[in-house]
Amino acid sequence: MFQIELVEQCKANDRKAQMQLYKQYCEGMYAVAVRFVKDADDAEDMVQEAFIKAFQRIHQFKGEVTFGAWLKRIVVNRCIDFLKSKHQQKVELNEGHLHVSDDEDWSVDDGVTLQKVKKAMDGLPEKYRYVVQLFLVEGYDHSEIAEILGISDTASRTRLLRGKAQLKEKLKDVAYGTGS
Repeated sequence: MFQIELVEQCKANDRKAQMQLYKQYCEGMYAVAVRFVKDADDAEDMVQEAFIKAFQRIHQFKGEVTFGAWLKRIVVNRCIDFLKSKHQQKVELNEGHLHVSDDEDWSVDDGVTLQKVKKAMDGLPEKYRYVVQLFLVEGYDHSEIAEILGISDTASRTRLLRGKAQLKEKLKDVAYGTGS
């Protein structure tokens, strides 16, 4: 069954169609949630809450993006809200989920491991860490990040620039043994 048809059936409150969409996107959305909230149980909760919200608001889905992209934004927003509410300072990245974009000349020495990148990202201030995570790891553009975080495009660009600079310094410190 085509995605558009499934979405239309979900708009008509068809439970079988909802279950089919859930099965189709559950794993991918869980992977997104785990990258943000660190804890498997919390990630499951975020995904469940995001699906509930998505099905409650499915009439707002206009097909301007794929259903998966629309749902991913709901998951990311839910995770960020959860982290803010818990004042959690860490965002966990799992092996295989770090996809650094081809942005500018941003590079890291070969000796820097994923574990060191994770630790360095954990040490970034929250306002920079969220933008770096959304841009470099999740692949959102600045207008999407601005919308998700409720900031301007310019603020997103500035925070990314500053966050990447801080991350680079932290990684240099680690590489030269001057950092923790």
